[in-house]
Amino acid sequence: MSKPNFWQPAADAKAGTDPRLRAPSAQRNRDAILAVLSDMLPPSGLVLEIASGSGEHAVHFASALPGLTFQPSDPSPDAVTSIAAWTTESGLANILPPLILDAAASDWPVARADAILCINMIHIAPWTAAEGLFRQAGRLLKSGQPFYLYGPYRRPDRPLEPSNAAFDESLRSRDPAWGLRDLDALAALGATNGFEAPEIIEMPANNLSLIFRKN
Repeated sequence: MSKPNFWQPAADAKAGTDPRLRAPSAQRNRDAILAVLSDMLPPSGLVLEIASGSGEHAVHFASALPGLTFQPSDPSPDAVTSIAAWTTESGLANILPPLILDAAASDWPVARADAILCINMIHIAPWTAAEGLFRQAGRLLKSGQPFYLYGPYRRPDRPLEPSNAAFDESLRSRDPAWGLRDLDALAALGATNGFEAPEIIEMPANNLSLIFRKN
C-alpha cells in the first residue's frame, strides 16, 4: 500500500505525451528534507525510497548527493512511469530504474539497502503499510544504518495543530484506515523490528523528520 494519487501533470508536460507527474508538496518540502538527509545519509551506498510518488524527490536528492545511488519505488504504475520519465529528463546516472513495490507486501524485490526513506506515506495508507515498512526495513538494514520518515504525526500529551487536525479529519473522511499516526505507536513498531528510539527533528508546516537507526 502507498499514498494515493495526489499528483498532477507536470506544468510543462505536453498533453498526452509526457508521463511526468508533479506533487506540489514535493516542491515545498524537498529542500528542508534534503538538509536533514545531507547530515544523516552515508557518503556512499544504496538509498531505497519507498512510495516515491511522482519521482521528484528522488531526482532532487540524487542531484544533490552524487555519491549515493537511489532506488525509487512505488506500487502505482502511473507513479513508476513518472519516476522513470523524471529520471530520464534529469540525465542522472545515480538513480536506478523504479520498482513496483507495495510497502505492505510480505516480500520486497530488494536484497539490500544502506538507508531507507519514506516521505508522506504512512498517514495516507492503512496501518498494515506501516507494519510492512518497519518489518522490511528491519530486515534490510544493518546496525547503525538509518531509516527516515517524514510527515505530520500525533505527539503524546500535545494537541494537534489546527492545520494537522483538519488534515487528519480530511484523511479519515476519505478512508477510516488513514490518518495521522501516533509517535509512540511508531516508536513501539520500531523497537519490535530492531530500531532505536527515533531522533525527532522539527520541520516546516508542522511536519517532523523521524530518524530510526538499526540496533
